[in-house]
Amino acid sequence: MKITADKNERVDKFLSRKLNIARNQIEQLIKKGLVKINGKTIKKGGIKLNEGDNIEYKTPEIEKSENRQVDFDIPILYEDEDLLVINKPPGIVVHPAPSVKEATVVDWLKSKGFSLSTIAGEERFGIVHRIDKDTSGALLVAKNNKTHAFLSNQLKDKTMGRYYLFFLNHPLKEPVCINKPIARNPKNRLKMAIIEGGRNAKTLFVPIEKNLTAAKLFTGRTHQIRVHLNSIGRYILGDEIYGKKNQNIPRTMLHARELYFTHPSGKKLSIIAPLFDDFKFLLKGIDDEKINNLSRYFDTNNRLCQSNSQ
Repeated sequence: MKITADKNERVDKFLSRKLNIARNQIEQLIKKGLVKINGKTIKKGGIKLNEGDNIEYKTPEIEKSENRQVDFDIPILYEDEDLLVINKPPGIVVHPAPSVKEATVVDWLKSKGFSLSTIAGEERFGIVHRIDKDTSGALLVAKNNKTHAFLSNQLKDKTMGRYYLFFLNHPLKEPVCINKPIARNPKNRLKMAIIEGGRNAKTLFVPIEKNLTAAKLFTGRTHQIRVHLNSIGRYILGDEIYGKKNQNIPRTMLHARELYFTHPSGKKLSIIAPLFDDFKFLLKGIDDEKINNLSRYFDTNNRLCQSNSQ
């Protein structure tokens, strides 16, 4: 694929802006020799472009996974020629990493022979956004690079949204917006923390009934919901990283209930992910109607997050 530089800037920054993917993913393409400037393969992302330079880039070819045996299936909530939305079960990692030995969502997608975008690199084929291993629920997958870029742009401009359901150790008395920056915890690399100078993060929490709570993400930082809850003395049941140890609950009880976005065709979509049995078990005594159409809880409380205070 070819593209012409429209301004003078670093090649990695230019491609990140144009393709709507992170600069570290651009660096991976460069390291693999998949980027050229004016016909010459480059080795560093810091090379400065001049307006009018011709950039060529390739994306990795998808290869079927042979190393990890896929012994699970994942429900498909929506599918067309451009994308699919799946209901990720708890306990499955989204994409491969050096520390991950078991099969992942990406491995499952490959095993099923789905056409997938390659713009985000070979480890994240098709994955538009991620959720943690223990978290269940709606996950968006792009089948081609054009769709991936289109959807990624919605993540950036906040027109794509996600509503989460979870159980707290102690109920919230009222809705609250947390707008506090998040970065890696300097004392524990497995955790994130509220860090001055960290990446901007904003979450709106709304109590539903008892300790059942919903959250709307305005940003998508690692462990965002869990870190923001920790800042107000709460944690999700089953979360032994930010909460208490030995809770005798099988996993962090967090479910990505609803995902809304604009399809490349222009159609507005809102996909609801059914709950898994372990989550439904804790819902006993709570009316199902209260967990449908979560947007109604936030339509009346979004004003809480319109201010940068909190």
